[in-house]
Amino acid sequence: MAKKAKKQSGGTPATVALTEAGVPFTVHAYEHDPAHPSYGEEAAEAMGVSPERVFKTLVADVDGALVVAVVPVAGSLDLKALATAVGGKRAAMADPAAAERTTGYVRGGISPLGQRKRLRTVLDSSASGHTTICVSAGRRGLEVELAPADLAQLTDAVSAPVGRT
Repeated sequence: MAKKAKKQSGGTPATVALTEAGVPFTVHAYEHDPAHPSYGEEAAEAMGVSPERVFKTLVADVDGALVVAVVPVAGSLDLKALATAVGGKRAAMADPAAAERTTGYVRGGISPLGQRKRLRTVLDSSASGHTTICVSAGRRGLEVELAPADLAQLTDAVSAPVGRT
């Protein structure tokens, strides 16, 4: 019987999942400013990383099912493209409370990894153009940097052009 992942001291479900999978990753911590208008842009600025390499995790409702979209913070999510990527017809941003309840993370700290309920995931195809990308580690002010292929494998993500600049 598999052991349930325990939260490591200072770790999050996302970093625990990465550690248990044996995937190489780097954690980047920074001081979160609640007054900053964009969590993703704040992360890119604080880490000194191009916004094209920092990806935000958004939860959308596609035909009644929650779906995760991972797109660059430099752009926005194309809801129609997301619906198409998962074989749906209509997509809208999910209710924030439902996203938090389902993933187990708070808004601005939702990670595509280690979610309470694993959701179908779509990774913007631009991720493959980078050696590494950064995504939330499951807490505001904490990011993980990893290879996009590792992220896709761990989340069973579909790659599709769902981000727009």
